[in-house]
Amino acid sequence: MQTTLPRLDVANADFVTPALAIGGDLDPTLFRALEQLDELVDAGVTHILDVRIEGSDAEFVARHHPEIAYLHHGVDDAGQRIPDAWFEEGVRWVTMASEARGVVLVHCHMGVNRGPSLGYAVLLAQGWDPIEAVDAIRGARPVAALAYAADALEWHHRRTGGTTTALRRDLRRLAVWRRANDVELGNIVRQVMRDERQVPTWEVL
Repeated sequence: MQTTLPRLDVANADFVTPALAIGGDLDPTLFRALEQLDELVDAGVTHILDVRIEGSDAEFVARHHPEIAYLHHGVDDAGQRIPDAWFEEGVRWVTMASEARGVVLVHCHMGVNRGPSLGYAVLLAQGWDPIEAVDAIRGARPVAALAYAADALEWHHRRTGGTTTALRRDLRRLAVWRRANDVELGNIVRQVMRDERQVPTWEVL
């Protein structure tokens, strides 16, 4: 029996599983950000893992919804290789939240690369097949490009003691999936930039 996932209308996020949502950051305007945060809480989100290096909403979230656990675990989005330690710490935190029956939002700025890639690592750690996991993320969030999925896959194989042969097989499978499911990243970025109207003004309230 297929589980019906929460649908978000104003928050920039999508549920991949009942306990994991992936998305982008809050709107830069105060009232829209509050509306988004309220919707996330109403949908059951109890934990937020923010993987942006360029910003943090920790104070804003603590002020308006102090019941939410918040971890700022930033990393750059410059096409670099992502170290194992970043995946390890992020997945560890999500796992702790899940064991406490929490619902986690993993997000970056646009919800295109960093957030989806860490979400992918979470699914791998939960035992998902690599292609079923990436399909689930893209199915939930069509703009997810997962630029660091291969890094997550390598981390997962090292973590679980997988063989070199198994890693190469899964990397080939991921490459085939990418060729068949490419997204036009330029169009995604342009759309997100059009939607960004002003800098945050939360600190004045």
